[in-house]
Amino acid sequence: MENEFKSIDEENRWSPLYGEIRFKSPVLPNKIAKNPENKNRNRYRDVNPYDHSRVKLQNVENDYINASLVVLEEAQRYYILTQGPLPNTCCHFWLMVWQQKSKAIVMLNRIIEKDAVKCAQYWPAPEAEVLLFKETGLCVKLMSEDVKPNYTVRLLQLQNINTKETREISHFHYTTWPDFGVPESPRSFLDFLFEVRNSGSLGPEYGPCVVHCSAGIGRSGTFSLVDTCLVLIEKRKDPSTVDIKKVLLDMRRYRMGLIQTPGQLRFSYMAVIEGTKSLMNFRRTSDGLSTEDQPLKTDGKQTEEIYNGNRLSTGQEQIETKSEQFNIPQAADGDARSSLKRRARDVRKANTAHKVQNMKQKMHEAERKRKRSRLLDT
Repeated sequence: MENEFKSIDEENRWSPLYGEIRFKSPVLPNKIAKNPENKNRNRYRDVNPYDHSRVKLQNVENDYINASLVVLEEAQRYYILTQGPLPNTCCHFWLMVWQQKSKAIVMLNRIIEKDAVKCAQYWPAPEAEVLLFKETGLCVKLMSEDVKPNYTVRLLQLQNINTKETREISHFHYTTWPDFGVPESPRSFLDFLFEVRNSGSLGPEYGPCVVHCSAGIGRSGTFSLVDTCLVLIEKRKDPSTVDIKKVLLDMRRYRMGLIQTPGQLRFSYMAVIEGTKSLMNFRRTSDGLSTEDQPLKTDGKQTEEIYNGNRLSTGQEQIETKSEQFNIPQAADGDARSSLKRRARDVRKANTAHKVQNMKQKMHEAERKRKRSRLLDT
């Protein structure tokens, strides 16, 4: 993978490679999104969910929301990729989170970007007590907020007003990722990704994680692609068999236009390569073979976005596809198997926390080594 990245970089082939992926991407029916009654529920007229993979709201007159269920069976990853909610769709957004039993929301955009509103404020501000959505019978309360240099982690309480049932929802908000651009470095992005992973909310024991930016295709696609590839690299006996282009094309069968620019594609490769090195370093340390770090090289080039992107418009092509509404079976309280599952989940979360902490530590140590090396060279 690293050799492939270097070859593409040296030959400046990111734009042709991105064009090839666009050409090979399936174009599937999205008629429901274009119904007159649904037009005011779409943030962008050229970014619509496919009919076969759209998330359907339950027990409402109109079941439409601009959201797609992306299923990656081998990686055991299930994401709901969606647009930033509009003022009139915030209630639908929270209804979807409730009905799909999602444990976390990953937000990759700011409310206002380049003097334009990219997303409605769908959670309560610190000075507000709650947000009430009478249309769907839900109430959102801010429990805590932890502001970090590149992202903010919030704990929200979502309550069903009718049944009084409450659930805790983690809200991971990346605040420094520009529209059509890339994060400042793979390391800062991986810090965020590992924080989300450490919560355990991406696991199959919960409903699909809700991931959104403004359109729900560029930054959202990048996050989901990198996470999926790192899972596959961990799972497979031969990590070199993980093909980033193929994984992206598989994901594009569920939602159009995932990853919007050649720069985002390049960054995805960089993040997967650096994340893989962190995993390999952790394995070596765990096996007692070596504790010496390998530098996490990214070829020394700037990772700032250098391409101009445009939103994707697509036609329609009839391709037979089958999908089912995502449902998570729930064991009854007090059931012995449910207790064992909870215990196993707690063990997995503890192991994941330890693993992520090691990864972060090694990444920071590698960054310090690079800085010391540059100082010595000068």
